[in-house]
Amino acid sequence: MAQEVRGVVAPGRNEAVRVETIVVPDPGPGEAVVQVQACGVCHTDLHYKQGGISDDYPFLLGHEAAGVVEAVGEGVSDVAPGDFVILNWRAVCGQCRACKRGRPWYCFDTHNAEQKMTLKSDGRALEPALGIGAFVEKTLVAAGQCTKVDPAVPPAVAGLLGCGVMAGIGAAINTGQVTRGDTVAVIGCGGVGDAAIAGARLAGAAKIIAVDIDDRKLTTAEKIGATHVVNSATADPVAAIRELTGGFGADVVIEAVGRPETYKQAFYARDLAGTVVLVGVPTPEMKLELPLLDVFGRGGSLKSSWYGDCLPSRDFPMLVDLHQQGRLDLGAFVTETIALDEVEKAFERMHGGDVLRSVVVF
Repeated sequence: MAQEVRGVVAPGRNEAVRVETIVVPDPGPGEAVVQVQACGVCHTDLHYKQGGISDDYPFLLGHEAAGVVEAVGEGVSDVAPGDFVILNWRAVCGQCRACKRGRPWYCFDTHNAEQKMTLKSDGRALEPALGIGAFVEKTLVAAGQCTKVDPAVPPAVAGLLGCGVMAGIGAAINTGQVTRGDTVAVIGCGGVGDAAIAGARLAGAAKIIAVDIDDRKLTTAEKIGATHVVNSATADPVAAIRELTGGFGADVVIEAVGRPETYKQAFYARDLAGTVVLVGVPTPEMKLELPLLDVFGRGGSLKSSWYGDCLPSRDFPMLVDLHQQGRLDLGAFVTETIALDEVEKAFERMHGGDVLRSVVVF
């Protein structure tokens, strides 16, 4: 029987979000209903609200979540009712050319629930953020979007692995392939950038340089693991990174802003044959211009990181274990916990740079 729950909906471009009654259908084949326990307020949700993703309003926001499986549909065997899971937006298909070549983290045919959750008020179908929609007491997802992890980890920190923290850690470890002794620079110290710093620290980087225009964010970056900080509002970041790396540039530079000017900084701040990783998400109108001779002459790799090139079934349990061992402080990313009806205020605090992560706790 369909259930009625409360959830946060973005009704239209740049309109204030509101809490609505959502109708959640019973899970169909390959689907699961998850009782959400916590969900982080991610910048991607703000992009949805502002129309930066698409115009398929109304959106059911929220995607960085953890909770307990309540029910599963026909054919589901990997998770069962009662399992504690982190939700992911990469439910790999197992059949596309990437999956068949043993690279499921590049899956080209990830899938979501077939059924739609709807508004009780008028029956309109909701478009769930990143195929999840987790600012809601219960959500319907594809069972492959549920990754079972140790239930001992608090939901408020576990859910962060569902998006921003995984994207940043994966950008360093999976995409950038940071290893022991490397020098790493991270441009942009929001949630994803700080997670990249944490990932570089986990990988054993010798020097981790955090770059931002906000001293508050740089202070937080140092707590996460940065060994040096550069305020690019008052100093040339390329020159500063080179000075801190013996004049050579960093082995890996991670761009966590998603803007042409910061990408250029990353490009010129890397060592010869170094790696640039773009994990910041640009907007559709942005263009990048670089001298082709510089691209050729500097060698190395220019990479984009999709979801930290993660495989949830592999990476989520591993990172939870590292957290429980005290080697990865996921709690450091949680600035505040809030109620469901405080999401709009959380967006305002995010826009002002006042929080690393607000987390809705049910």
